[in-house]
Amino acid sequence: MGEEKKPLRQIAEELQLTVGLLVRRLRAVSSEGGVTLSQTSVLKRLDRDGVHTATELARAERVRPQSVIATVNALQADGYVERTAHPTDGRRQLISLTGKGRAFLAHREGAGHDLLVQRLDACLTPAQLDVLAQALPVLRRLAED
Repeated sequence: MGEEKKPLRQIAEELQLTVGLLVRRLRAVSSEGGVTLSQTSVLKRLDRDGVHTATELARAERVRPQSVIATVNALQADGYVERTAHPTDGRRQLISLTGKGRAFLAHREGAGHDLLVQRLDACLTPAQLDVLAQALPVLRRLAED
């Protein structure tokens, strides 16, 4: 049984190293505006899923509500998100993207996508691109489950 675990550990180690390198490379290309990775994650979630409360964001991002509140406060101070009163619960607020938040994401995404397209085209064969495309749902499952 110990023999089975070693390849899994090696795969996990290589995956962690590789994803980390890719994230750092993308972050270097698209890291303007002083927005942190956790702030960008919240912005992307709001863009993808729509309006959330802080509790919903914390659950979705798998962080403590206090962390999300600090992140949202910083984003609001920079004009990337806004808070509005919840229509049925006066104790809660709804958090949504502003135009500035959408523009930031569009610019950041464009820079990151451009780099990825260049690297995919320069480094991978059509067969390797097919393998990568088939692996993407598996990687997403690892990230989301």
